[in-house]
Formats: sequence, structure tokens, C-alpha cells
Amino acid sequence: MEKLKPVATERRRQMRNDIYRYIFYSKEPVSKQQIANALNVSRPTVLQNLLELEEAGLVEMAEIRESQGGRPPAAYVAKGDIKMALGVSLSANQLKFLLSDLKQNVLAYKEIDLEYQTDSDVFAITEEQLEVFLTENHVDRKRLLGVGITIPGVFDENTKNLILSPTIKLKDFRIEEICKKIPYPLYFENDGISGGVAEWLSRDAEEKKKDFVYLFLEEGVGGAIFLNGAPFYGVSHRSAEFGHMKVESNGKICNCGKRGCLEAYCSALRLSTELGITIDKFFEDLEDNPEYQKIWEDVLEHLAVGINNLRLAFDCDVVLGGFLSYYLQPYMGKLKEMVADLSIFGEDAEYIKIGQYPRRAVMMGVAWHFTNEYIENI
Repeated sequence: MEKLKPVATERRRQMRNDIYRYIFYSKEPVSKQQIANALNVSRPTVLQNLLELEEAGLVEMAEIRESQGGRPPAAYVAKGDIKMALGVSLSANQLKFLLSDLKQNVLAYKEIDLEYQTDSDVFAITEEQLEVFLTENHVDRKRLLGVGITIPGVFDENTKNLILSPTIKLKDFRIEEICKKIPYPLYFENDGISGGVAEWLSRDAEEKKKDFVYLFLEEGVGGAIFLNGAPFYGVSHRSAEFGHMKVESNGKICNCGKRGCLEAYCSALRLSTELGITIDKFFEDLEDNPEYQKIWEDVLEHLAVGINNLRLAFDCDVVLGGFLSYYLQPYMGKLKEMVADLSIFGEDAEYIKIGQYPRRAVMMGVAWHFTNEYIENI
């Protein structure tokens, strides 16, 4: 791919970017006339910019699927394979890698079970396995935009350091320590927020404008808030820590050290690590195991309380994400009944949805940081 030619003014660059982004986000190939109409610009302006984008290898010609007869007009699509980004999910028990191109097509994926003894071990393993993953998949490092890493924890908005991660037993960790060792642009984000970003990105332009909250259910419980078509991070970048919403006044002990948190009742760890089994095994045996049925009933009851609280606070859709949501589908009818019974407004609970990417959302969301940065700077 060649570099784009510099332009004389910022306005000119912005026009080129507008045209590129219109092509990039279109679900079908688009013609010069469609671009001109959508952006209210002249055809010569569109043509000039398309030539520059083609020469740089950013767009290419494609066929419009439906033609009204005669020769179909020339149409364009954005090329996805020119760059790639890597999303890494670091949790209590697993390290996951997902490599995607600009169009968020998954190019490679890997899961590694973790066993570590100290804080430094987990990042040493991440550093080592990252290079193994890139080498195994023959990744051209020059095409790699960056590496996004999600951690179930809270970051300091000013220093970007990790303040606290109860599930992986980390506190006051200096992110610069790992930045020194990994030779690629790095971005760190909370896993729940990253999962919410992936859900938001999966929506079309109109759906993106709608408010929703994202309840993230994995080894920890977190989430994200989307208001007025954009993520809401809060004053200190600590919004949507839904897992530490109290649902029992003196309940189960949570990883954070407090009692009665939603995470203590509804995290995947309760169904796996605490029982000494895998999450798959729990659901395989659920129908025939009275002990598991009792635990699952308790999970659903507390999950219903959490969802009802979110509805009362935000009055919008509640989207369930994270790998535990993958197993929730057969129980959605029961969960919605439980939530409806708690409603003071007598409403049903059809506002509860299952997310688009229950298993890989966090990695897709955090990788998007670099993809979006690249797109915005064309």
C-alpha cells in the first residue's frame, strides 16, 4: 500500500476522509453518484478523491449486485486486508488473542489456560505468548496497527495505570512496565467497556444512536453505558462497574473484598472455579444435577435484581454480553419473567437482549481502538 499524497488544506483532507469513511461503513459497494448524493459534493470532487484512495490501495472497484439493466455503474469498497489489529483478553484463568483486519474479519484466534503465581508472571506470559501467536500466524508486523489489551479492572484516567483488578489480584500496577517490553503500540481498557464497544460497533448507524447499557458476564461482572450515540465513561473513567452493585446487604464475599456484590453471585467463576469444573461441564450436567440447579436458580434471581436496577437507573435496553451470556439463551424466558415480576411499572422485560458477540466481544472491541484511529486519519 502506498502512502496517501499530502493535501493542501485540512478541509481537503477531511473531504477525502469523509468519502473514505462513507465507503468503509457501507454494507454494499457504492457508486460515485451514491457518494456524491450522500455527502452533497460534486462528482468531480468524488472522482479526484477516489483516484487518490485507489492509488494508495485503500479502496478498490467492485460490482453492484443489483443493476437496473445495461452496464452497471462502477462501484467501490474499502479494502480490509491492508492493515490488522490484535485484541488480547487477560482474565483470571485465560489469555485470549484475536487478530482482525480493518473490516473486523477474524484472521486468527487462540486461547491459553493460565497458571501463574505472582503479578509479574501474568504479564511475562502475555509478552511471550503474544510473539508466539504472531509468529504462528505469519503476521507481517509492519501491517499491525497495534495491540489492545483488556483487563477486568479499573484504570486511572490520568496515569493510565491499573488501580485495581480483583479477579486477577492486581493493585496499583504501572502499565509502563509492560509497555517497555512489547514493541508495538499498546492500548489498555476495561474488559466490560471493550465488550460494549464491540456490541455498539455491530449496530447500523440508526441503532448506534439508541441508548443501551451492556452487562458483561464473564469471570468478573462489568459493563458499559452508551448514551446519545457514544460511550459514557464517567468523570473518572469508572462508569458501569455493575459487578460491584450490592444485591445482598450482607451476602457472599466478592473478589473486591466487599460482601453482596452482583459479581459474587453472577460471575462465571461461581459456576466453574468455585465448583472445580469447567463452565461447559456445569451446563452439560445442569438438567440432572439438583445442586447445580439450585445454584443456577440463585444466579438467575440475582441477575434479575441487577437487570431491574439497571432498567430503573437508565430506562433503556439492557444487553447481556460476555461468554456466560452464550449459555443464557435457553433461560431467557425465565429470566425475563423474573425481571418483569420485579418491575414497579408492570412492564414486560423484552428490553433484555443477548449481545452479538458473546465469546469474543472484548477482543474485537479493544482492537477497534487502533482500527478506528487508522480510519479517522486517512
